[in-house]
Amino acid sequence: MNIRNSFSHSARIVLLAIGCLIVSFSLFAQNKRLSIQQTMDYQLYPRSGVVGVQFVGDGSQVAYVKDDTVYMGTPGSVKKVLNLGEVNRALTAAGEQTLNNLYSFTAVSDKEIRFTVKQHCYQYNIKKRTLTKLYDVVDGENRDIEQTSFQQAYTRDNNLYINSNGRIFSIEDPNPGIVYGQPVHRHEFGIEKGTFWSPKGSFLAFYRMDESMVTDYPLVNTNTRIASSKPFKYPMAGMKSHEVTVGIYNTTTEKVTYLRTRNNASVEERENYLTNLSWSPDEKYLYIAKINRGQNHLWMERYNVETGDLDKVLFEETNPCYIDPQEGIYFIPRHPELFLWFSERDGYKHLYLYSTTGELVKQLTKGNFDVQSIIAIDSKGDNVYVNSNKEDPTGLYAYRVNINTGEMTLLTPEPGTHRVQVNAAGTMLIDRFSSLTVPSRTLVRNTKGKMISSLNDIPSPLAEYAMPNIEMGTIKAADGVTDLYYRLITPPDMKKGDKYPTLVYVYGGPHSQLVTNSWLAGGNLYFLFLAQQGYVVFTLDNRGTDNRGFAFESCTHRHLGEIEMADQMEGVKFLQSLPYVDQERMGVEGWSFGGFMTITMKLAHPEIFKVACAGGPVIDWKWYEVMYGERYMDTPDENPEGYKNTSLINKAGDLEGRLLVIHGAEDNTVVWQNSIEFIQACIKKGKLVDYFIYPHHEHNVLGYDRIHLYKKMFDYYETFLK
Repeated sequence: MNIRNSFSHSARIVLLAIGCLIVSFSLFAQNKRLSIQQTMDYQLYPRSGVVGVQFVGDGSQVAYVKDDTVYMGTPGSVKKVLNLGEVNRALTAAGEQTLNNLYSFTAVSDKEIRFTVKQHCYQYNIKKRTLTKLYDVVDGENRDIEQTSFQQAYTRDNNLYINSNGRIFSIEDPNPGIVYGQPVHRHEFGIEKGTFWSPKGSFLAFYRMDESMVTDYPLVNTNTRIASSKPFKYPMAGMKSHEVTVGIYNTTTEKVTYLRTRNNASVEERENYLTNLSWSPDEKYLYIAKINRGQNHLWMERYNVETGDLDKVLFEETNPCYIDPQEGIYFIPRHPELFLWFSERDGYKHLYLYSTTGELVKQLTKGNFDVQSIIAIDSKGDNVYVNSNKEDPTGLYAYRVNINTGEMTLLTPEPGTHRVQVNAAGTMLIDRFSSLTVPSRTLVRNTKGKMISSLNDIPSPLAEYAMPNIEMGTIKAADGVTDLYYRLITPPDMKKGDKYPTLVYVYGGPHSQLVTNSWLAGGNLYFLFLAQQGYVVFTLDNRGTDNRGFAFESCTHRHLGEIEMADQMEGVKFLQSLPYVDQERMGVEGWSFGGFMTITMKLAHPEIFKVACAGGPVIDWKWYEVMYGERYMDTPDENPEGYKNTSLINKAGDLEGRLLVIHGAEDNTVVWQNSIEFIQACIKKGKLVDYFIYPHHEHNVLGYDRIHLYKKMFDYYETFLK
C-alpha cells in the first residue's frame, strides 16, 4: 500500500513535470517571432493542402492534387487516379525531363490530363497509362495558344508569328517603332495581351502599335564596362501618344485585313484607344470599345472581319470625368443576338443586357454596390454568375443572376473573400475563400449555394508564432458622411500604459483596395513582422480607391492627393485617440501612388509624421504617362492649376524631419526623373533628405533583393522612429 502510494505520488510528480514542459513548450512555440527573411517565405501563407482544384471535362466531376497525387471523382466520392511517380516514369521512357509536381495539370476528361514540360505539351491517359505529345510550345514571348487546334501566336522582338497547321506566318516591320501582337495603351483598360483567337480558331485578331512618334525616354544599363543606353517609349501626359490599329489574320487564306477604325486621318482620331476586343460567336464580327484620348467618350463599334469595314456603332457612353472599361462584351449561350456589357453609368459597376442591334434590353443588376466581374454564363444561357461586394464592401461574394428576371441569389454566404469556379452546366461551383478568421477553405456547392463537400480546410500556418492582433473597422471620411474601412495591426504583447510607434501604410490611388475581409485582412508578413517588433501598423482605404462606386473613386478627378490626404488624416485622428499610439512617433510609408501620398502627407504635416519612407513616388503628374495620367488629371494644358497644386516639387521647402526616398534605377512606370528632380528641389531649398537606389530594378524591388528593401526600411524606422 505504501509502495503503491509512493509510486502514485512519484508518477504525479513526473506527470506534473511533463505537463509543465508541455505548457512551457506551447508558450514558447506561440511566442516565435518572424525574421525579416521569413517575410518572403510563401510557405507561411495558407498554401498547403489541395491545389489545382478544377472541374473535369463537362463539369460533373472535380479534380485536384494532394501529396503529389491526382484525385478525381464526383464531390464526396473522390479517389486517387494517378501519382507523380507514374507520370515521371512515362516521361523518362519518352526521354523527357521529369516534373517536380503536378500542380499545373488540366483535367481534360475523367480519362486524360494535360500538362506542359519545358517546351512540350503532353496528354496522359489515366486508364491506359500512356503518354502522348500534343505539340511543341514555340520559343517566343506573349504566347497565345488556341486550345482546340493548338495554333500558336507569339512574338519575338516587335514582330508577330503565327504557327498554324504546321506553317509559320510572320508579320514583321523593319521600323523598330512598330510593335505587333503585344499589349497596347500601357496595359490600361484591362489590356493584358495583344492577340485574340476567334471562337473556332479561324482568325487571329492582333494589335499593331506605332510608337515611332513617341519620345524615347533614356534608361541606363550600368552592367556594361561603359554604361549603355536602353531607351524605351514613354508618352508623358499632354505629349504625343502612340497610334494603334487592329489586324485580322485569316488562318485559311493567310491574308491580313486591318480594321478601318479611323473615320479620318486626324491626330485625335489616330490616338483613340481601342479596348476590350470581343469576337462574335459566329466569327463574322469583332467588337471594339473605342475611347477618345480625353477618355470621356466611348463608342461600342462592330467591324466586319472579312472587309475590315465598320458595320455599326451599337451605342455610345459619355462621362464628365472619365470612362474606364476593363472587360469586353459577353455573349449569351444559345442567344447569340444578346450580350452583356459592364458600365458605371448609374454610379456603380453593373451589367446591362444588349441586343446586337444596339438596343438596350435592360439593366440586369442594380443597387449601391459593384458587380466586379463575370465568373461564367451557364450553357443554357439562363443565368450569369458574378463576383460582387453586395454583402460587404470589404468582401467578395458569388451570385447567380437570372438573365430573364434579374433575380440575384447569394451562393457563398460565409463572410469573406470568395474565388469561385462554375461548371459549364451551371450545376456546381468550387468555392475557395478566406476571411480574417479563415486562412483558406475550399468547398464544392450546388448553384443554389448548398455545400456538397469540403475539399480543404487549411489551418493557420502561423499557429506557432506570436500573432499580432488584426482589427478591421470603419471611420468617417473628411466629408463626415462616407464610411472608410481600415486595418489596424497591433503588437502581440502590448502592455497597458505603454505607447508604441505607429506606421501608416498608404496607397490610396484608383484601382486599389488594401483592406479586405481575407486572411490577414489583406495585409502581409512584413506588417506582422513590424508589429512583432513593437510597431502599430495602420492602413485606410480613402476615397479615390476602388469597389465603392464611381463617385467614391472619381471625386479625386483633376486634383489627385487632396481628398485622399484629407481622408488619411481622419485616420490619423483615429490613431491619436488610441491610448497606446505614441503621437510623437508616427511614420508613413507607401510605394508608387502610395509614394506620392507618403511625401504629400509628410510635407503637409511634418508636425504629425516624424519619419516617412516613399518608394517609386510620382512627384509631378506631368512626368507620368498619358493613359493613366490624363484619365485622372487631364492634360497639363487643360488642368494647369491641378498639376501645380499637386506637384511635390513646389512643396520641397516644407520638408521637416526624416524622409527616405527609394527608387529603382530602371523604373519604366514612374520614371527616375520624378525622385531625382525632387532631390534637386530639396537641395535648392536647403533641405536634407535620405535617398536610396536599387540598381537594375524597375518599378518594384522583387526577388531576394526585396528582403534587402525590408531591411533598409526597418533599419530606418529603428534608427529614427523607434
